[in-house]
Amino acid sequence: MEPVPRRPGPENTPSPAVFEPDPAQGRVFTAARVVRSTDVTPAGRLRLDALARYLQEAAEDDLAAAGWDEPYGWLLRRCEVAVRDYPGLGQRVALRTFCSATGPRWAERITTVSGPSGDLVQARAVWVAITRADGRPCPLGAAFHRLYGPSTGGRRVSARLSHPGPPPSLPGRLWPLRASDFDPAGHVNNTVYWAAVEDVLAGPAAPGEPPVAAELEYHRPMLPGHEPSLVSSPAPGELSVWLLDGPHRLASARLALRR
Repeated sequence: MEPVPRRPGPENTPSPAVFEPDPAQGRVFTAARVVRSTDVTPAGRLRLDALARYLQEAAEDDLAAAGWDEPYGWLLRRCEVAVRDYPGLGQRVALRTFCSATGPRWAERITTVSGPSGDLVQARAVWVAITRADGRPCPLGAAFHRLYGPSTGGRRVSARLSHPGPPPSLPGRLWPLRASDFDPAGHVNNTVYWAAVEDVLAGPAAPGEPPVAAELEYHRPMLPGHEPSLVSSPAPGELSVWLLDGPHRLASARLALRR
């Protein structure tokens, strides 16, 4: 089968996507959360970094509930988010998550967040399987395909990244790392990258409205000793954000805004 088309394309900023339905067959894991005061902006909107934590926890809970002793770890490659509406403070939300496509050494997971009025947010995340010994990509293996293959319907997905780098003239500012940002693998947790995006959204050049779609690409792990700089470039209807370590891209985000 042909690979699942990328949304957005490499030459366009993200645009709101039609939500994918749950698969007709295969494993769909469900979970529930209450949006707490630690998850929201001062205006009460669920933050993108809190959403990323919900997604990661749902994936981890799915693996635990499946009872599969996975032989490798996972490294997030990219995450696309489409928003119909943002959950707010105190709202009880449900999450449905399933494996939607695979590649030779990676898999795509779709997670939908819903409230009483229906589906609110949908995320597509591509995770690369890596060996625990040296962090190299490794095959998914037969056990993974038996457990998660049926829900994909044979769909394939690419792990390629497409975001351009920032214009060289753009200024940046230091984005200090904290000890609490690092996970057991010694990398900065993927939710922290979204916290940088939220910092730009709350800044003096903020667009005023939260994004209706966003994509974050993870180019290199942020490690102890990195002193990343945060660079942003607003434009009508869109916002681009980069985290850099000197000349090297650590991560990049592209957001579509309401016009």
